[in-house]
Amino acid sequence: MASLRKIVVQDFRNIELQEIGFSSNINCISGGNGEGKTNLLDAIWYLSMTKSAFSASDRYNFRHGCSSFALSGTYDMPGGSVSRFSIKADEGGEKKMKRDDKPYDRISSHIGVLPIVMVSPADITLVSESGDERRKFVNSVLSQMDAEYLAAVIQYNRLLLQRNKLLKAGIIDEDLLLTFDERLTALAAPVFQKRSAFAAELAPTVQKYYKEISGGHESVGIEYRSDLQKAALSEILKEHREKDRIFKFTTAGIQRDDFVFTMDGHPIRKCGSQGQQKSFLVALKFAQYDIMKTAYGFPPILLLDDLFDKLDMSRVANLLSMVAGSSFGQIFLTDSNKVRIRGIVDAITTDRAYFETAGGVFTRIDE
Repeated sequence: MASLRKIVVQDFRNIELQEIGFSSNINCISGGNGEGKTNLLDAIWYLSMTKSAFSASDRYNFRHGCSSFALSGTYDMPGGSVSRFSIKADEGGEKKMKRDDKPYDRISSHIGVLPIVMVSPADITLVSESGDERRKFVNSVLSQMDAEYLAAVIQYNRLLLQRNKLLKAGIIDEDLLLTFDERLTALAAPVFQKRSAFAAELAPTVQKYYKEISGGHESVGIEYRSDLQKAALSEILKEHREKDRIFKFTTAGIQRDDFVFTMDGHPIRKCGSQGQQKSFLVALKFAQYDIMKTAYGFPPILLLDDLFDKLDMSRVANLLSMVAGSSFGQIFLTDSNKVRIRGIVDAITTDRAYFETAGGVFTRIDE
């Protein structure tokens, strides 16, 4: 498995400069709100995904008064090797990613090298917000496991942007539009197929974890909805041609896909209580973890940010007992209450490390 041995964080969020070594099993980070717990987890996420889990723009990741940030991590890799990964971003939009000091030709080539899963209070947007959030979630999972999927999505979005610019200009070149449609159709088909397969694989695993976490008897599920369930994209775009001209953008396609989370056949956002929704989201992420572990043949890194915001203490204890088993890999856990989390983790394993944070400074407190 990939395990983060050491991280160096410079000018990222409220962290000026920190070098931190970790346990290969469970790492617990405690501290007050706004002190840097989540920022550290986001730095670890960034080293895997080359972007923040929370900010669409890197300008929100620069420490106040700084115009760049840098992250590097030393990882124990599958097979027993050790690699160092580093990334630097600046306010001009330039981003450089390296592995063992060798630059990547394309940053997207790094996605999937360091598989990772995060459970965060921000996950609630997967229930409360639009389908865009759920597509991002599915893309983040499939892109880590399938380089061809990631390449298809990137190319599709680039072509879609160009097609929309053509429509917005109001000068319609039918031959050019047809060329766009053919290329988009070729890219959309495998994306649609892989999203369909993923939703079918994810749903029963979510149901299993939901019952373990909540103890509830509700039936939860995931319904994949796509325009491509009706016909090939080329036919759909032809049918929507006049509508696209009027609205001046592409009104159909996989960019409109959604994954509806259900409870007893109804959207969970409408019928699920707050507790049921939180339990579902945790189950969703642990189902993701299972699927990724099977695909890779080893467990991803698991980030659990403020898990007590989602579940009560007994459920967290049960969950941590489950994840501390040999089938799980390296875990990072944040909590504002160091006594609470130490009481749970100490009862599970002696292979752990504790850290306290204040003002972006992290101190190891194992003893």
